Amino acid sequence: MDSNIAIKVSSISKTFRIPHEKVSSLRGAAVSFFSRNKGFEVKKGEFFGIIGRNGSGKSTLLKILAGIYQADTPVKSDKVHRGEFHGVKINGRISPFLELGIGFNPELSGRDNVYLNATVLGMSKKQIDEKFDSIVKFSELERFIDQKLKNYSSGMQVRLAFAVSIHANREVLLMDEVLAVGDANFQQKCYDYFQEIRGIKTVLFVSHDSENMKKFCDRTLVLNNGRILTLEKTEGAMAKYGKLLEQYKQ
Repeated sequence: MDSNIAIKVSSISKTFRIPHEKVSSLRGAAVSFFSRNKGFEVKKGEFFGIIGRNGSGKSTLLKILAGIYQADTPVKSDKVHRGEFHGVKINGRISPFLELGIGFNPELSGRDNVYLNATVLGMSKKQIDEKFDSIVKFSELERFIDQKLKNYSSGMQVRLAFAVSIHANREVLLMDEVLAVGDANFQQKCYDYFQEIRGIKTVLFVSHDSENMKKFCDRTLVLNNGRILTLEKTEGAMAKYGKLLEQYKQ
């Protein structure tokens, strides 16, 4: 893979069985996430947007990249079919910030969860010790860090998860729209951080906020029913997404 490319995705799919429904065909029994013979590349240092209606496959795609889901077709392999690469290649280490609560234990304190989550992201105890104060300061949870996580609000959990994620020194950040749970001040703090790392880290950014997509993303991928509708500069991509939403209103 080209050294300037952080992520390459080609010809992958993810199928989900639908339970408790009578079906007459395989097509009716499954939901296909990503069509074959489609793909994209994300450049190193690119702020890459992903947008689509609910159920279009945004979160599924990020989970495949994070290794939470396994694609039906080869992932992280060099398998070639008729001269084409099939699967996912990632040039760098990933720090996923996806669903709220992933990697956390509600029965443990915030402090213990910092060590747990950071360890999962590949940090050593020494590294966590060195960055612990900075993580807690960013999260603004100094007063609550020794309380059990189950007593945290959803916004507090988002603060802690985001703070750990950005301190893991990973080259690729996967950011789902869970930032919408946080308060406005913390959201702005996160967006200020995004401005700092633009061109330095590779960020895949899922959001329904068109203004932030335009503000941060160099290019945007629009998904519709698990397929790529378009991939282009964000301004044009958002225009096509707007037309897509209008079609569904009719």
